[in-house]
Amino acid sequence: MTSKTVLTSPNADLRVISSDFPKEEFGTKETAALTRDLIETMRVENGIGIAAPQIGVHKRMIIVDVGNNKPQAFFNPKITSKSFTKIESEEGCLSVPGVFGIVKRHRSVTVTAQNIKGLNETFRAEGLMAIVFQHEIDHLDGILFIDKVLRYTTHPKL
Repeated sequence: MTSKTVLTSPNADLRVISSDFPKEEFGTKETAALTRDLIETMRVENGIGIAAPQIGVHKRMIIVDVGNNKPQAFFNPKITSKSFTKIESEEGCLSVPGVFGIVKRHRSVTVTAQNIKGLNETFRAEGLMAIVFQHEIDHLDGILFIDKVLRYTTHPKL
């Protein structure tokens, strides 16, 4: 496991739309290493989620860990349905250090993704988990939380 450097805004690589994670890369040593590196980077940075583009890998892959200390990798994640209800919550981002703001997101989402073996999974995420999935999937589309912030709770140094 190697902790990687997290790209920070305004690095243009954070605005690149990521490509689908290729089928032929599931089950490879390289994918296992990338997964370990992302988990280690997220832990070193004290994050609860990280997307591959944040370390310069433009593939649709995210890691999510919201307190159970069992980070999971999700490949080609898609939000397939969203709650009508939205909630406002404070967000930060490893790629925008020291900046926090209020963002409005869906209270719950249904996510379809592939696991590390390439098998499809569909599940419902609510509350903090839903927020993290929306935040990390935004990274895959070149979107940062600062693009959606309603108001800053710290002064941005952008």
